[in-house]
Amino acid sequence: MPAELVITKASTGTVFELGFTAGLHGPCFRCLDDAVLDLPIDAREYEATSPGEADELKTPYVVDDKLDLAAWSRDAVALALPDKILCRPSCAGLCSTCGKNLNEEPHTHDEEPAHSRWAALEALRDKL
Repeated sequence: MPAELVITKASTGTVFELGFTAGLHGPCFRCLDDAVLDLPIDAREYEATSPGEADELKTPYVVDDKLDLAAWSRDAVALALPDKILCRPSCAGLCSTCGKNLNEEPHTHDEEPAHSRWAALEALRDKL
């Protein structure tokens, strides 16, 4: 995967910038069809020359003067993931009654089927 890494020396430390595009493939959250998403990643880290005890001035990806690109890129992708991966923003999902894909077969059902777990309340409603 092509990526761009820029290391800039600042007066107080070093700035690391990482950029690439991650391709995600998997099932759509709503309809379970294939979903393909290109996720642009733009990550930035800072390592101070003399951080002392301040953890916020150290990056966890530099250990023994070596930059761990695999861990950094993995974490950057994890932070950029959307809440739900969809095949398209307007995905209608699956019918809650029959399970058909509403993107391919939009339809409605005339009557909602009664669930057995509501039978006692249904009987109580008829008495009132």
